Amino acid sequence: MPGPKFNWGAQTYVMGILNLTPDSFSGDGLVGAAGGAGIDRTAAAVRQAQSFVQAGADILDVGGESTRPGAVPVSEAEEIERVIPTVSQLLAEFPDIPVSIDTYKSRVARSALEAGASIVNDVWALRADPQMAEVVRDANAFVILMHNRSNPDSAELNARLGGRYVGVKYENLLEDVKRELLESVALARRAGIAEDRIILDPGIGFGKTVSQNLELIDRLAEIRTLGYPVLIGPSRKSFIGYTLDRPLDQRLEGTAAAVAIGIARGADIVRVHDVSEMVLVRSMADAIVRRSGSALD
Repeated sequence: MPGPKFNWGAQTYVMGILNLTPDSFSGDGLVGAAGGAGIDRTAAAVRQAQSFVQAGADILDVGGESTRPGAVPVSEAEEIERVIPTVSQLLAEFPDIPVSIDTYKSRVARSALEAGASIVNDVWALRADPQMAEVVRDANAFVILMHNRSNPDSAELNARLGGRYVGVKYENLLEDVKRELLESVALARRAGIAEDRIILDPGIGFGKTVSQNLELIDRLAEIRTLGYPVLIGPSRKSFIGYTLDRPLDQRLEGTAAAVAIGIARGADIVRVHDVSEMVLVRSMADAIVRRSGSALD
């Protein structure tokens, strides 16, 4: 079965987040929301996906383990049990919408790819599991390589605003991020992953302070110069909360600003929770940046 076709540069793609976890940082975990007796969590995920697709989502990203600071690790077996029924049902319901699996574990990725997923979203950029690159290669899947310096010792938790990283040192933020992303690119290429299957993510919120996250978005064009499509995931994250002094349920405007600036700086994919609103932000930003609104003249 052929994989998805992306026309990089012609538009920005919106990736809708489906969190099958009870402890998502954003409070939208479908396991928690649908964990009551007699409620089918896969059905709940499909209903959410349907609203995303109707709103204009281009990609659905399924995750079974929270990556927030302080999250409890999930076993491979539990993660597979959480995500695979949903991946299978999403492909049955929306055969034309690419499905991404958000995992750093090769067994989970393999199971999801066998179920029909076509993208692996690896928050550790092939570094956490030595088998991951081979799994991606063998499936001819796309892989999102995310920069990550997360360390629990650098995390600070605030009951109202959530977790953030403090005191994280870089010699040179952009140069360090670019170098470490290219190290993961080298891992991918050595394993035989095709160049046109690689997507880069600077890792907003993962081992960066609030100011470092802001700088990364502002200078995203420098990541784009590496020659690969770029994804950003600023949605509802704590750097927005700390910047605007807003809790999780009041970060829509901050997310919209980060998404718009990210698109202006060269993002090819935006990974978001609030799909209907961010599709409109994407469409307006693309009309300005990519001149895709000229047909309306």
